[in-house]
Amino acid sequence: MTTEKKGIFYFLVFKYRNYRTKILKLYICPEKMSEKILHIVSFDNPYPPNYGGVIDVYYKLKALHEIGLAIHLHCFVKEIPNEFDELKKLCQSIYFYEITSNPFHFFSSLPFSVISRGDRRLAENIAKTEAPILFEGLKTTCSVYDSRLKNHKKILRLQNIEEDYFNGISKSENSLLKKIAFKLEAMKYIKYKDVFSKFDEVVTLSKFENEMALKFCKRAMYVPVFHGNDTVLPLEGFGEYAIYHGDLNTSDNRKCVVFLIDVFRKLPHRKLVIASGSNEDFVQRLIGSSENIQFVKLNDFEQLKEMLQKSHISISWSFQKSGTKLKAINSLFNTRFCIINENIIDDPVVSDLCVMTKNEEELIVQIEILFEQSFSDYPKRREILENYMNDTNNALKIEKLIYHE
Repeated sequence: MTTEKKGIFYFLVFKYRNYRTKILKLYICPEKMSEKILHIVSFDNPYPPNYGGVIDVYYKLKALHEIGLAIHLHCFVKEIPNEFDELKKLCQSIYFYEITSNPFHFFSSLPFSVISRGDRRLAENIAKTEAPILFEGLKTTCSVYDSRLKNHKKILRLQNIEEDYFNGISKSENSLLKKIAFKLEAMKYIKYKDVFSKFDEVVTLSKFENEMALKFCKRAMYVPVFHGNDTVLPLEGFGEYAIYHGDLNTSDNRKCVVFLIDVFRKLPHRKLVIASGSNEDFVQRLIGSSENIQFVKLNDFEQLKEMLQKSHISISWSFQKSGTKLKAINSLFNTRFCIINENIIDDPVVSDLCVMTKNEEELIVQIEILFEQSFSDYPKRREILENYMNDTNNALKIEKLIYHE
């Protein structure tokens, strides 16, 4: 072999090895394991907990660890992280698998977001430790049919009714190609309902989703969303502005921003702050010369809590029904008045703490009323939220479901 050919050969071997190491990364804790062991399969890296779905995953993981479970975490990610120290504190072992983006997946009968998380080594790694498996959302369930997992108890945490979610974002999208892609994904999830029969338990995060799940499985239990708030802030009196916060990579949230900017243009004497970690340019173009509307770039959850504490009204709005939105829960713990529409919360215990509006006219009326009203509802809010929405209490419900028949 010539020197030139050898050089090419070694380069290809290096590139192959480097590619392989990026697909899977493993961490094993040397500490003694708990008697109660649980595999958790996550659709994304749960740290940092900076958007709705992974917030529920991370704080559930944290709460389950704190009540004594030894957790083997399996994460599907777009890019393998170099550092994951916060997860090491909570897990017995951690596996990362890269989400594949093979265009031929679009021709599969399985939803693209399921088959792209179909790494065969997931079942291989889970099979090493016989323990129950908690699948975080339908997107993580490609391996549930694997014969190597037939003796494992399987629990599904239903994150969304996926066909409703993808139909919703299809309607909100401006790109025709994306509209079609999301619509096809929704249709595939409708046909994917047979997967529910593979689970021993389904744990839902909204009443709406629980009712749907019971049509396809025998056992479903509602456990509210995990959120990481310990106490309700003892706020009273008046805040400084209205706030909307959310991940603006999501088409529904972008649609809400357009809607709310139009609302506050009609209320030039009221201030609106839009807080997000994404799409600043998009928002700034919409704001234009409106002096009463401001965008603030979010860096972390602590910054968001500080902004909520200074606000007088938090507005949570959605154009698609999807159970309970975490943004509303964070607001109830950390701000004064909370305005929602019917798509935000479907649990009356929680929604009764908010001001419900149905349309733009009602929203404008309530904004005007609440800006003139001093907040004094802290005792009632604390009594309900610190018990009913307590992460530790809800982790104990899941622990009982898994280990105590």
